[in-house]
Amino acid sequence: MIVSRRHLLGAAAASVAFGGLARAQSATDTYRNEIEGYGPLKADPNGILDLPEGFSYRIVSYAGQAMNDGYVVPGRADGMACFPLRGSKVILMRNHENKHNHLNSGPFGIALGLKKRPKPDKVFDVGPDGQPLPGGVTRLVYDTATGKLHKAELALAGTSTNCAGGPTPWGSWLSCEETVVGPREGLGKSHGWVFEVPAKDRGLVDPVPLTAMGRFNHEAAAIDPATGIVYLTEDAFDRAGLFYRFIPNTPGALALGGRLQALAFRDAPGADARNWDGKVIWKPGDVRQAAWVDLADVEAPKDDLRVRGHADGAVIVGRGEGIFWGKGEAWFTCTNSGPAKHGQILRYRPSPHEGKPEEDQAPGTVELFIESTDDKVMDYPDNLTVAPNGHLMVCDDRYSDTLKNHLRGVTPEGKVYTLARNVYRDNAELAGVCFSPDGGTMFLNIYWPGITLAIQGPWESLKT
Repeated sequence: MIVSRRHLLGAAAASVAFGGLARAQSATDTYRNEIEGYGPLKADPNGILDLPEGFSYRIVSYAGQAMNDGYVVPGRADGMACFPLRGSKVILMRNHENKHNHLNSGPFGIALGLKKRPKPDKVFDVGPDGQPLPGGVTRLVYDTATGKLHKAELALAGTSTNCAGGPTPWGSWLSCEETVVGPREGLGKSHGWVFEVPAKDRGLVDPVPLTAMGRFNHEAAAIDPATGIVYLTEDAFDRAGLFYRFIPNTPGALALGGRLQALAFRDAPGADARNWDGKVIWKPGDVRQAAWVDLADVEAPKDDLRVRGHADGAVIVGRGEGIFWGKGEAWFTCTNSGPAKHGQILRYRPSPHEGKPEEDQAPGTVELFIESTDDKVMDYPDNLTVAPNGHLMVCDDRYSDTLKNHLRGVTPEGKVYTLARNVYRDNAELAGVCFSPDGGTMFLNIYWPGITLAIQGPWESLKT
């Protein structure tokens, strides 16, 4: 594995603030491939990420690193997307899932040691101490050819628990708050919103919540470029979340409002798709016709949107997390669904009349694509993307003293292989997987303490 000395020094600097690098893990029985994939994982001597032979990574950015705007890289790197810039340069828009009380891992340094603060109109909310909340988005400019980070800056400030999100077809990043905290926690405003952050802007954007897209534990978002409809997942802490769609009044102008709806099964209103406790309602390969339930009072001050939606017929999905729009379809994960609670991957194919009255004659469909029964094959799938070759790349999100987090590949036939293993200390989830526009570089986050990696290798050598 090739890692430049400069980036190793960077990792060492991160270890000062966040506890150091772990020894390389040599275990070979933490995963099982259903196809050969890229071959067995090789132990990383730097103790960060195990990859197959021929693959290497560079550390792009790490928590605690100084940014160009005078702030530091926040911790808890989560959802991320890659946008083209010029030549081999790309922009990475990266979420930081700091809660309102995670003050030591925000952009203002440990114990809020930095004196610099954003202008008040660029901060969405402050805590009881008057300090900006530590969640938000960072913007990175990186050159995939040279491996150089050209710029790093704060792009969204004063939000909380920015989990995942999704890119828009018009070049912005939707950042989702996975929380519904507010004044009762001593904050100035309610949270649980989606924010739009243009990728090519400079500095901090105006923090405007897209309230018509609902207030709930938002996880991720994906947009159908053909219709402009936004599909949204919910990582509900009671595990009984819904799957949503937002039909904008004006496609491409989300701030102008629209209609929020929740998915239902046409033949089983109020169904539970988790297959828990012996109540198996569908199996891998099964396809159900979709219906959509209109939702009222979507700003939900009582945090009851999912409860009301389910009572009106919406289907329960278990911890809806990552979502990505592929070729005419949305792929999304349900982290702990399935009888074994190792997770599901679902596929939504829209109606040719999606969001219009005619869709009743030709409804969209939902397929149970994968339901894991073996934690070594797939366990707690979370963030995902569609790779240039059409395979899914899926991040594990399992916090365990014994089970490692991996990056899985999934073929169009549903066969799973393992591409990477997190061997950094604390075994945090992997997150933010995305590809450069030319398909040659894959970016990946180690959530804690917050490390962003650029991975390159022989992508063409996959064996099925």
